[in-house]
This record gives sequence, C-alpha cells and structure tokens, in this order.
Amino acid sequence: MRVMLTFIVSLAVVGADEPASPPRKELYRGRVVPMVQALQERGVKAYSEELKGQVALETPDGELLPILPDWRGRAFYQDERLRKRDVELIGFRRPGVPYLQVLTIYTFDEKKRRQYTDYWCDICSIPMYEIKPCDCCQQEIRLRFTPQELPADLATTPDEPSPTE
Repeated sequence: MRVMLTFIVSLAVVGADEPASPPRKELYRGRVVPMVQALQERGVKAYSEELKGQVALETPDGELLPILPDWRGRAFYQDERLRKRDVELIGFRRPGVPYLQVLTIYTFDEKKRRQYTDYWCDICSIPMYEIKPCDCCQQEIRLRFTPQELPADLATTPDEPSPTE
C-alpha cells in the first residue's frame, strides 16, 4: 500500500509540472568586464582565485550580470578583445538563475558602428562562436566584425540609448 501511495503521489507531482515556456530573448547593453575587477571597484572583497576568469556584463546602471560560459558566452572568457568595450548582447535569463545566456554578440567599432561579432574560417567560409581550430579544416579562424543592425523583431528598451545614439 505504501509503495502504491508513493507511486500515485509521484505521478501527481510529475503531472502537475507544466512545460516551461521558452525564455524571452532580450537586448542587454553595457561592457563585459572581469568579475574580480568589477567587484573590487565596488568594494566587495572576494577570493580572486575562485572567480578567476569569470566575466560579467556591466550594464549602464551598474548592475553586474555574470555571463554563462556556454557555446556563445564562452567567447568572452577566451578572448580579451571582446572585453572592456561597448556591447549589445541578445540573450536571456532564466528565473532563479543569475547568469545571462548570450545568443548574439554585437560590438562597436571606433566610429560607434554596430558590428555583429563572431569567428570566421576564411578557408571553409563557416562562422564559429569561440576560439578554436575550424570544425571543418582544423585551420586557425579569425575574429570577424560585420556591420549589422539589430533584428527587427527584437524589442529594445527606449530609455537605454545604444552607443550609436
């Protein structure tokens, strides 16, 4: 009887879960900075060894959003050229998770022009999203900047002007 009751309760709990809705893509603006440095500037004492290599998006209002080192966000951990510069990131945050999950990276050149940013293999003509040998030919890839506007279907926050404005 006890096993049957546990089974029924388990089914009720599993059945009660509704499928999670996909997170909403949003535009995040700021500068990607090393977490240790950002915390030090705010007077927060932390062991730098444990935070070594972590990066965060510092928003215009000073909020720090740690960047998830996944297939797209990992570029900020690998490539210092992407840090300490104005960026616009398309991504999302999940409820209860502090990390920003990056889907698309835009950086700005010296003339404040928006540039879609990825890595490119000149031999195979394929884009990549982190520093590593080309998936196809195993040769070196390069950091690529391509002038591009934000997607039309992406809502932007009117009170946050982009670096181009």
